[in-house]
Amino acid sequence: MRTEMRVTGKSMAVGSETGLYDVRLGEDMHVLVGCGLGGGSLVNAGVALRPDPRVFQDAVWPGQITQDGLLDKGYNLARQWLAPASDPQALDHTKSQALSQAAKALDAAPSGSKIFAPEIVVSFEATTSSGGIEQPACTRCGDCCGGCNVGAKNTVAMTYLPDAVRHGAELFTGAKVSHLEKAPSGLWQLHVRDMAPATKSDNTERRLTATRVILSAGTLGSTEILLRSKAKGLQLSDRLGKRFSANGDIIAFGYDTNVPVNAVGVGNPIKDGLSPVGASVSAQLEIHDPDNLDNGLCVQEGVLPSSLAPMLPVMFVPNGRLLGALKSLISGVYKGPLSRLQTFFAVSHDSAAGQFELDRDHLVLKWPNAADEPVYKRLDAILGKLVGEIGGSYIKNPLAGTLMGHQPATAHPLGGCSIGTDASHGVVDHKCRVFAGTSDTTAIHDGLYVIDGAIIPRSLGVNPLLTITALAERAMLHFAADHGHSLNHDPVRPASPIPASEPGLVRA
Repeated sequence: MRTEMRVTGKSMAVGSETGLYDVRLGEDMHVLVGCGLGGGSLVNAGVALRPDPRVFQDAVWPGQITQDGLLDKGYNLARQWLAPASDPQALDHTKSQALSQAAKALDAAPSGSKIFAPEIVVSFEATTSSGGIEQPACTRCGDCCGGCNVGAKNTVAMTYLPDAVRHGAELFTGAKVSHLEKAPSGLWQLHVRDMAPATKSDNTERRLTATRVILSAGTLGSTEILLRSKAKGLQLSDRLGKRFSANGDIIAFGYDTNVPVNAVGVGNPIKDGLSPVGASVSAQLEIHDPDNLDNGLCVQEGVLPSSLAPMLPVMFVPNGRLLGALKSLISGVYKGPLSRLQTFFAVSHDSAAGQFELDRDHLVLKWPNAADEPVYKRLDAILGKLVGEIGGSYIKNPLAGTLMGHQPATAHPLGGCSIGTDASHGVVDHKCRVFAGTSDTTAIHDGLYVIDGAIIPRSLGVNPLLTITALAERAMLHFAADHGHSLNHDPVRPASPIPASEPGLVRA
């Protein structure tokens, strides 16, 4: 974990730029994203949910999103490629049963609530992925968020990317795009830096030229690239950087509950003497309010990956928990108080009022009143009841006494290049084409697209994985039609499956 953690803040930068975990410490909010070939899919919990239909009825979306029928097709294609499934053993796991018991605290809640096994992009039987990769069955080790070392999670690196390679795509890693510009010829030029040069003299900027550029660098990456490009003269919408949403996220804990939980990953292969704990998310408590979308929320039981296990006793030392931490140091995290640690991943709705800016050429997030968003008080109240029901202590942030402070944190950053009807309302149109930012507010930059979580203009109320994929599929349907391409949705299967340890292998 030490070598795969990059932490940056206003006046600090620790760890390798290519570390798997990219933690951005902000004055108003912290953000965690993944860095690697496959992006955030490498370290997410893989939960694949479709939002409440009322999300897309919000006027912030261009009307075409729901009117042309391609959103449904996008979701169907996303499901075809990512193959989400519910764990058939989901509700048998100890952590799921602990959530079910905790949910009794909400039996009298006025809004409808239910516990179920959500679909996740994990294969629970041996199979071949849509990308032609031979996949072993999930071992239920719980390490999904630490990077699936089994090969059972359907990350982008196991699905779309291997298929792209077999279609002739070339993939490069260790290169960082700073900005782009339009050359007099009309072509796009990307300014790229080698992140791991052999010598200091090799650390020169390269320029790549392309007819068409699709930015899919994630909410933070795509927004930062365009903000730098705008600062260097590229005309773009004034809405660039606005409408950032944390997707109403909160990660919190129930410490030293009076029921067994077993929610710390057990590794691959599973450590001696330990039993499977389930995927990172196996069960979910959903609260639905038919009268007010903003009151809806999902609470998922989570697993902390085994790579974090040595750190956990130290994380939970503050606030009078020293004795429990000492017990865990002596007996290990799989016994004592930390074996009764319930991790909650909760998602709801916020105001999407955050804004990205450049400060000394680096992306910063401004959201002065983020901690006062109504969603956090609502989630605190509900999670506090859940933890109280199982006799634990509710801990919103065990690292509050460190650099993390009391700021909220999100692993589901959205927005910054939001979709809109024109340049006065968004950065890209409904086809994900970038607006030119001219007096003609519908004019676009020919050949420039943003297709990732940055285009989503509001909170979704569920994990965004499936929706980001569906919107990408929808954009590609339009892309093919606009450029006269035929589009075959079936993957190209290799003659025999590719081993999970070599997903980039090209085999006829």
